[in-house]
Amino acid sequence: RAAAAGRLRRRTPSPPPPQPPHGPSPSVTAATGPGAASPRDAAMLLPWGRTLRAAGLLRSGPGATRRARCGAGERPVRRGAALPAGPDLRHFLRRAPKQVVEESRGRLLRHTAFVAVYLETYGCQMNVNDTEIAWAILQKSGYRRTKELDEADVVLLVTCSVREKAEQAIWNRLQHLKALKARRQQARLPLRIGILGCMAERLKEEILHREKLVDIVAGPDAYRDLPRLLAVAESGQQAANVLLSLDETYADILPVQTSAAGTTAFVSIMRGCDNMCSYCIVPFTRGRERSRPIASILQEVRMLSDQGVKEVTLLGQNVNSFRDMSEVQFQSAAAPVLSRGFSTVYKAKPGGLRFAHLLDQVSRIDPEMRIRFTSPHPKDFPDEVLQLIQERHNICKQLHLPAQSGSTRVLEAMRRGYTREAYLELVHHVRESIPGVSLSSDFIAGFCGETEEDHQQTVSLLREVRYNVGFLFAYSMRQKTRAYHRLQDDVPADVKQRRLEELITVFREEAARANEAMVGQNQLVLVEGPSKRSPSELCGRNDGNIKVIFPDAETEDAAGCEAPVRAQPGDYVLVKVTSASSQTLKGVLLCRTTLSRSAASR
Repeated sequence: RAAAAGRLRRRTPSPPPPQPPHGPSPSVTAATGPGAASPRDAAMLLPWGRTLRAAGLLRSGPGATRRARCGAGERPVRRGAALPAGPDLRHFLRRAPKQVVEESRGRLLRHTAFVAVYLETYGCQMNVNDTEIAWAILQKSGYRRTKELDEADVVLLVTCSVREKAEQAIWNRLQHLKALKARRQQARLPLRIGILGCMAERLKEEILHREKLVDIVAGPDAYRDLPRLLAVAESGQQAANVLLSLDETYADILPVQTSAAGTTAFVSIMRGCDNMCSYCIVPFTRGRERSRPIASILQEVRMLSDQGVKEVTLLGQNVNSFRDMSEVQFQSAAAPVLSRGFSTVYKAKPGGLRFAHLLDQVSRIDPEMRIRFTSPHPKDFPDEVLQLIQERHNICKQLHLPAQSGSTRVLEAMRRGYTREAYLELVHHVRESIPGVSLSSDFIAGFCGETEEDHQQTVSLLREVRYNVGFLFAYSMRQKTRAYHRLQDDVPADVKQRRLEELITVFREEAARANEAMVGQNQLVLVEGPSKRSPSELCGRNDGNIKVIFPDAETEDAAGCEAPVRAQPGDYVLVKVTSASSQTLKGVLLCRTTLSRSAASR
């Protein structure tokens, strides 16, 4: 009996050592030395070991490799000892049946080094910056980017939710991606689709359940979570994170700049908004105001200057209410005074370094770099900001003053915090403080309760101010806003459209007159690249952010170079304006120059 028990014990195999789920075959992990699978190859093989074993290309069993490598009377090689060369990845691929390779490629794509991401941006400049932040995070996690949709393994749409039309564009785009996704599934190469940004924040449930098309949803404060969300999606599950933050500013993430020719860049200085205008969805999709530390902003601007960027736009939903609370000695500073005749729905916040200080510091970094900012609220234009713009040659003499309406009654319903009269007083003060300033604005046609008289007051404001640039839209009711809960969207759609067309017509007439005043003047233009309409012309923007078109011809250099030069993207050139329309200026090229030299010659 004892002898039989001993034989039984000898025949009972010991349990195999624990393996991680879908773990590597020992024949892959043990092989080292010349010709063996590299660590990267081994990592690539992790998800498809089962497939190769099923095809007879890998041995099964925990001790297969050790037994194969040990001759009679030899001891197994200890862990960590050098082993003879084993097969590499190419060996398996050569022997694998074609269908095995095709099926396995889908599993390979789980590894980020092989995942191609395609990004599309919709909406405002903040979304352009958000795209750069999201890509910086994914790039750090090992993903690669593609500009070709057909090459993509992941498609991410950075969305806008300010108007219904912007959201409808995303739904339409998803229908196109639905067909692409179906073709990829038939080829066993799954395509993952993600919705990022404001629309994700507003419509999470609807996006996830509508036709089951979207795999991940990430709000504006959840971009750090993208690698995890994509990993969950790779397992076949939907993943979402739309939590808003009270402190997320992505201050430690330097966005990967993607602007054309690398001449201009956007730098986010704050996120969210506290104004709570009754029509606006932004506080509900981007959360409350929080400002990025000045030190991190300056670091990013210096980096851009070193890269040769010639124009930076400081971005925020309410950029000129910037308030950096990161430095303790400034936390007890008094709250700034609002523009005269303006108020807020919230209590003024004391403490912190303010926008004037930031603008001063940013403008000192590079005298050859233009500085712009958007989008401000008219209430936050203290005299020190206006004086700084007037004094510094590299702060553009261009301001965005969003009016929204010319009717005091409608402005009150919008909760804008000012009257028509207060707004016009600010416009006059700005023009006195900054001679030659270019103004732009936003207007909404057909807001709740707007009468024909209210509309005509907006028309008259457009004529009186004569903006150089305008952004005009028909009102679109948004859920969660105060207007949605308290007001009636009672202006018929056809009336909204007719009023919008009237506002656009008046704006263009007045903008054309404003731009015609520049005919015969010399304008300093930052060259951006070839004109879209003609390869023989170049395009750029002047200090007032107006597009300028001029011939791509040889010219002299103001520095005194004898040889003629051709203007390149990133160069400053002087252009004499010969004609103007409501949107562009045309002129002849005079010379290449610099920002500092041009300012000194005025």
